[in-house]
Amino acid sequence: MASRRLSIVGLADGQQPMSNENKDVFVVFNGELFDHRERRADLEKRGHRLHTHCDTEIIPHLWEEQHEGMFEQLRGQFAIALWDTRQRRLTLGRDRFGISPLYWSRQGDWLLFASEIKGLLASGMITPKADLRGIDHIFTFAAMPGPVTCFEGVELLPAGHFLQITPGDKSGLKALVSERAFWEMDFPNQGDEDSDDDPKRVVDEFEQVLLNAVEKRLRADVPVGAYLSGGLDSSMIVAMASRIKGPAINTYTIRVDDPALDELSAANLSARHIGTKPPIVEDFRPGDAIDTYPELIRAAEAPVIDTSCAALLKLARKVHECGQKVVLTGEGADEWLAGYPWYKIAKVLGALDAIPGVRLSDKARRAFLRLSKVPQYPTEYRQGLEAAVGGPNAWIDSYGVLALSKLRFYAAPMRELLQQQTPWAGLGINLERAKHWHPLNRGLWVGARVTLAGHLLQAKGDRVSMHSSVEVRYPFLDEDVFDFTAKLNPRWKLRGFRDKHLLRLVAERWLPPQIYNRRKVIFRAPLDSFHMDPEPKYVGELLSDESLRRTRYFDIAEVSHWRKAFRQMRPGSLPRLSIEMGLAAVVATQLWHHTFIDGNLADLPTSVFTPKTWDVASAFFAE
Repeated sequence: MASRRLSIVGLADGQQPMSNENKDVFVVFNGELFDHRERRADLEKRGHRLHTHCDTEIIPHLWEEQHEGMFEQLRGQFAIALWDTRQRRLTLGRDRFGISPLYWSRQGDWLLFASEIKGLLASGMITPKADLRGIDHIFTFAAMPGPVTCFEGVELLPAGHFLQITPGDKSGLKALVSERAFWEMDFPNQGDEDSDDDPKRVVDEFEQVLLNAVEKRLRADVPVGAYLSGGLDSSMIVAMASRIKGPAINTYTIRVDDPALDELSAANLSARHIGTKPPIVEDFRPGDAIDTYPELIRAAEAPVIDTSCAALLKLARKVHECGQKVVLTGEGADEWLAGYPWYKIAKVLGALDAIPGVRLSDKARRAFLRLSKVPQYPTEYRQGLEAAVGGPNAWIDSYGVLALSKLRFYAAPMRELLQQQTPWAGLGINLERAKHWHPLNRGLWVGARVTLAGHLLQAKGDRVSMHSSVEVRYPFLDEDVFDFTAKLNPRWKLRGFRDKHLLRLVAERWLPPQIYNRRKVIFRAPLDSFHMDPEPKYVGELLSDESLRRTRYFDIAEVSHWRKAFRQMRPGSLPRLSIEMGLAAVVATQLWHHTFIDGNLADLPTSVFTPKTWDVASAFFAE
């Protein structure tokens, strides 16, 4: 067990592995336990002796008292590996929402674990091979929610789960590997939600819960900054952080070289109103996505379709250059309070189904797709997806825009997967519970399980931030924030067509109307970065007939046709958007394959991983 540490709490004495007094419980740990001060005091009252100032040290002592029950009590973001010498058992655990990654692989008599897949590959025990199921997840969700990854034999431990490994021995005892959930997202039955009609009481309570979450995440032995886009979520976090720590907190923002996408003016407006310093700006120009994508794919370890992830990789680099190690950000508000536009679309379509047994919404969808001249799945395909998640769900339509690309671009080996599996069925939703939730809450579950854990916290979170040794903290992902919002009646989340209703009521006390009334703007960079004219050289090489033939993921003729044909379509239309997303996914998948499996697809620096000298420090729990 080994760790490369980003020192944030207990700078002088937090070296890992760390143990209890008796040296019979050892732990390596990535992340933060935000209530460790209070937990430390409780442990010392009960006779435990702690010798450091680091939050890691409370873990072996909590294990002594509670063993696996410890995970239910932990508050924060974490990936933990703990070895109990008395039980001869290794336990791997991951936080409730999937902020800190934890990958593992069983190779013969070895079990490897790491917080990056690159750490596993560095062992030399794993020959990188594509898992087609993982690639299909990318084309289904534009995310990698796990447990499947794009690497054959490598799994991502799901959020809120722990893995227990008991090694075999020479007496013939067989090794045992078991996985259990210590926490699952849940919501009240439809009709049983908290329907408190006193706005002031609800707003007061939520404001205090959120303030507490921000205060905890400002705890560090180094300065804490924040991302500030000028949107409601990040502005609310910065306002509260400035109230607690003072207005000198550093904020960081991206300036996109496109007036339709740039949010700098909104960020400056928020900063002026809050009274904090103007944000430190990182420019993101048209060619930056192309220039940065090879590095992004290496950091993310999976195909990435969202070009704004490249912008956040640059922003984390700027934070590091400014000497900062920790930033707060606003992810989670959209997930708990229905901030995405497809919840509104689902509300309208759901109203069409008021007549039992008619499903007018299906007819409306199919008519729209016919008019848009895009391919369609059979009617029963959607019914299968709904059955896999307990009923109608807003995200099926959202993810469907990309999923149409399977019908266009998949070659034969990938098409066979469409007949064998649906990634939706592997999400692990508790169907018996989900059937009783309000449809909006079923959407919140899928959004948190897939987009939050598999994209925002991965390709936009840990992978790109830790690539520059920056830790991101998420006040909206505080356990108490989730518990408070989960119990609320859906009208506190989506009131009519006003998304994040409760947060906007709180924000009226903190922010100007231009911010708290601002419509949801999904942070993004130009999607057509790969399709510029003239086409970037390495993109053309990745999409060449020879490269496509080597990978065998995609239909050569279809890719060739649509690379040219989509340019004749109306910008912003659904057909063009669907093809742009699909082609971006094809490029990203080819680039991932070039980076990790076969470095002969393009004239780019590659980091193909081949068996090499065993490297313990990077193979085990590398960060």
